[in-house]
Amino acid sequence: MSPRWHLPDHLVADLMAGTVVFLVALPLCLGVPLAAQAPLLSGIVAGVVGGIVVGGISGSRTSVSGGSPALIAIVSAQTAALGGFEAFATAVMLAGFIQIAFGLLRAGFIASFFPTSVIKGLLAAIGIIIILKQLPHLIGYDIDPIGEMSFNQPDRETTFSDLPKSFRYFLPGAATIGIGSLLLVIAWDQVRTLRRSGIPGPLVAVLAGTTANIFLKRAGSPWAVGPTHLVSVPFANGPEGLIGLFSFPDFTSLADSRVYLAALTIGVIASLESLLAIEAVDKIDPRQQRTPRNRELLAQGMGNIVSGLLGGLPISAAVIRGTANVNAGGRTKLATIAHGGLLLGCVLVLPHWLNEIPLATLAGILIKTGYRLTNPKRYRQLWREGFSQFVPFVSTVVAIVLTDLLIGIGIGLACSVIFILHSNYRRPLTRTLEKHTAGDVIRLDLANQVTFFNRAAIQRELFDVPPGGTLLIDATNTDFIDPDILDLLTDFQRTGAPARWVKLSLVGFGDRFPGLHDEIRFVEHASEDVQRLTSPQQALERLLEGNLRFRTGQPLKRSPSRQRQATAASQHPLAVILSCIDSRSPSEAIFDFGLGDIFSVRVAGNIISSEVIGSAEYAVAVAGARLVAVVGHTRCGAIAAAVDESCHPDHPVAPGCRHISEIFQQVGRVVTEGDCRGLTAIGSEARQQIVDAVARRNVVRTVRKLLEESHTIRQLIDEHRIGVVGMMYDVVSGEVELLAETRHGV
Repeated sequence: MSPRWHLPDHLVADLMAGTVVFLVALPLCLGVPLAAQAPLLSGIVAGVVGGIVVGGISGSRTSVSGGSPALIAIVSAQTAALGGFEAFATAVMLAGFIQIAFGLLRAGFIASFFPTSVIKGLLAAIGIIIILKQLPHLIGYDIDPIGEMSFNQPDRETTFSDLPKSFRYFLPGAATIGIGSLLLVIAWDQVRTLRRSGIPGPLVAVLAGTTANIFLKRAGSPWAVGPTHLVSVPFANGPEGLIGLFSFPDFTSLADSRVYLAALTIGVIASLESLLAIEAVDKIDPRQQRTPRNRELLAQGMGNIVSGLLGGLPISAAVIRGTANVNAGGRTKLATIAHGGLLLGCVLVLPHWLNEIPLATLAGILIKTGYRLTNPKRYRQLWREGFSQFVPFVSTVVAIVLTDLLIGIGIGLACSVIFILHSNYRRPLTRTLEKHTAGDVIRLDLANQVTFFNRAAIQRELFDVPPGGTLLIDATNTDFIDPDILDLLTDFQRTGAPARWVKLSLVGFGDRFPGLHDEIRFVEHASEDVQRLTSPQQALERLLEGNLRFRTGQPLKRSPSRQRQATAASQHPLAVILSCIDSRSPSEAIFDFGLGDIFSVRVAGNIISSEVIGSAEYAVAVAGARLVAVVGHTRCGAIAAAVDESCHPDHPVAPGCRHISEIFQQVGRVVTEGDCRGLTAIGSEARQQIVDAVARRNVVRTVRKLLEESHTIRQLIDEHRIGVVGMMYDVVSGEVELLAETRHGV
């Protein structure tokens, strides 16, 4: 049996989306050249080339290119400066070669430097402009070109002054069709059955609006919309007439230097607008597909070369068309190419039919598109993200609405840069106070990129170190330091720190940064001097401070290699810690100590024995430790097993393991009859509370037995040379609790 041939799943969706984009793009293709005082067909040419040529080469699946409203002022100004549209078409062609050069030089990276808040502001501003510009067309005021997007208009009106003026030209028929089309596309998104039908609402609105107007005309109704309020596609009588509509480039203008300046202007602005547009459309794409930026520049360049050769407008990726494509469900570049093919077909085959579409219907579709771009939810979201996001966003929106796209983007970027500079001034580094066993150290961790803008903040931090303090500057995670910052750090190392008696240490600099080298001028471990000068109370405070760092996720940053080298010859720990062998309670971790800082004695159930007592005596009497800490912990498996063994002696926990019996016997001495009765009468959570209570009593007993059986330790306590304490460590919260009844000498 031969395999069955299936249509791709996306084919119908893309063709539908391409049709919707075509309907949105058509009035723009006619309005932009009209506003720019360019040949009417130049906009159609740009739309066809943007769809077929750019759409075919581009790596984007959703963006759509064509003649951009943002370039209207440039088209009209450069056409006048060059003496005609033919010379301008030559500049468009040369601009394409410039864009190809940008793509080959991989200049697309510049899109990464546009903040998200500015891109979102661009989208919201485009939405507002669409709504404001289409409101007059919605009620029949079609004097101004539908493609005119700038604030100031050719007739000396502005976007806002045009709105009240439009009500004087109110047409009931156009308003009815326009508002009806708007309500239809809104309802199409709200009604689940219609939304899931696979038929785009805008397409239905166009068919409904056009049909309604044709019916009104045939009925002779005064509400029928006349030719001046319908789409106006130029059409030609035969091949000669079609050729006559084109304006081909004048290659003799290549001798004019102004052509090259115009080409550079078009190439730069069209490239920036395209990069911004694909970034914006990618953000609203539900599939979050990313467009290759350098390939996009190559595609835009090829498009402008072809558009210039055919007498078309400059091409760039357009947010309005891309948004319409995404909203209509476009999934691949077929939708973009289809829209270009439909534009071409409309000129060749269907101009009479297309000229029956009311502009009010298209206005209703565009208003719905504009609302989706500037949805109030977006403003609330940016407000919740803080002023650093909201202010650039709003500045971009206002500036684009009141000026034009590129000026608005520039103002938005300027606001973002101000916040970035302010952020760098406040946070170019992280400042922490580290409490090492040898004393406090102020630690400054430099950022990944340290620039000139960070100079003031770093200088402030350097001179805020108190005289005689210890300062550590860490560049371990730093890839770049501006020469000005290097000079600042070098001067402070040579003159500033010595003059203020600041002990300056540097790590992470290595040989990467000239003039600075790694140097440690403080002790990271417990040295002989530190041990000798530390009291039992201070040793206890060090343990509690370390536990606080551990449970708050702020451990000291130590160098294992430096500690290993420093402690290889001798050790002078501050404390000896008797704890359980449980894998969840390592003493060095829960007290945030490093090599050489503590003695660690670990035995199941932290019980007492002659070997344990001997280890503790060695630590305090021979090695000079200042504190003995007995640390039990919650949810202890050894304690739970000992409780079960004590309460149910006929059912041994570990039969045949005779060496465990000593542990169970010691713990069993603090297990009461009440504990055993409770085990059989309550649930697992209360059982855990009993086990934890036994563990706590076991710590108290171990401390008492240690004092009873070690004359050496009692004597050192009496001489105020050491202290003894008991603690309970919570394996859930990470907190260590000091048991008041076990404190001796501290």
